[in-house]
Amino acid sequence: MSTVSIDVSGGRLKAIDHGDGPPIVLLHAGVADLRAWDDMVPFLVEAGYRTVRYDARAFGGSTTEDVDFSPRADLIAVLDALGIGRAALVGNSLGGMLALDTAIESPERVVAVVGVGAGLGGFDPAPSPEDLVVIEAYEGVDNAEPFDAAALTDFEVNVWGNGPRQPADRLASSTRHLLYEMGLPLNQPDRVAGHRINLDPPAAERIAELRCPILAVAGGLDFGEVIATARHLEAEAPDARALIWDDVAHMIGMEQPARLAAAIVDFLAPLDRWD
Repeated sequence: MSTVSIDVSGGRLKAIDHGDGPPIVLLHAGVADLRAWDDMVPFLVEAGYRTVRYDARAFGGSTTEDVDFSPRADLIAVLDALGIGRAALVGNSLGGMLALDTAIESPERVVAVVGVGAGLGGFDPAPSPEDLVVIEAYEGVDNAEPFDAAALTDFEVNVWGNGPRQPADRLASSTRHLLYEMGLPLNQPDRVAGHRINLDPPAAERIAELRCPILAVAGGLDFGEVIATARHLEAEAPDARALIWDDVAHMIGMEQPARLAAAIVDFLAPLDRWD
C-alpha cells in the first residue's frame, strides 16, 4: 500500500494505492472522504484488483485554492499520476455522479461503472411526500441562524447513514462516529472548496453515451429518488443493470462492505482484463 500526493491545477489530492491487478478507483460521497472505503478495500484486493481511492478536492487530506475546477479532470490526473490507462470506477452518491460523468467525457479511460446510491447529473425526479418532509427539515438545519455545523453533521449522519425515517441507532456506533468525523470538517463555514465545473450538457441528456457496462446499486432505505436513478439508468443506458437491496441506505460500502465488494467482483468478472 502506498500513499501518494498528486498535484492538480490549484490543488493537491491525497490518494492511496493498494494491491495488484486490474485497477478499480473508488470515489467517495459528498458527505465523506476516502476512509468510507476502508472496510471494503481488503475484499477487492483479495479478489485480485488494484484498488485506488482518493480524497476529492477539499475533502479529507486533499486541498484546493478558491478556483474553478473539473472533478473529471482531477480523476484523470489521478489515473495519469498512477500510470493507469483504464479503470473500473466505483462511485458512491456524488462519487457515482462523477463516475458516470467521466464515462461520458473520457470513455476511453473507463471500462465499467458501479454507481452506489449514485446521482445522475440533470436527472431530478420529484420527491415523495414522505421524502419531502425530510428534505425540508434538512434545509431547515442547513439554513439555521446561527448556523450549527455540528447539528447539520448529526442530521446528515442520520439521513445518509441510517437512512431517512430510520432509527437513529440502526447503524453500528463506530460507523456513525466515522461518518460524523468525516462530515464535520465539510460543514465548516470557512472551508475553501473551490468551484466545480459540471458536465455540460449533463449526463441525463447524454445517457446514450454511457457505452460501458454499468451496475447501479441502491438501498431501499434511501431516498426514493436514489432508487429512481438506478431504475432510470437500467431503463435508458445501453448496458446497465439495477440492483436494489431493501435493507441498506446510502452509505452501502460502509454498511455492508463485504456484500458490496462481492457484487462488484461478480459484475466485473466477465470483462476482459484491463490496465
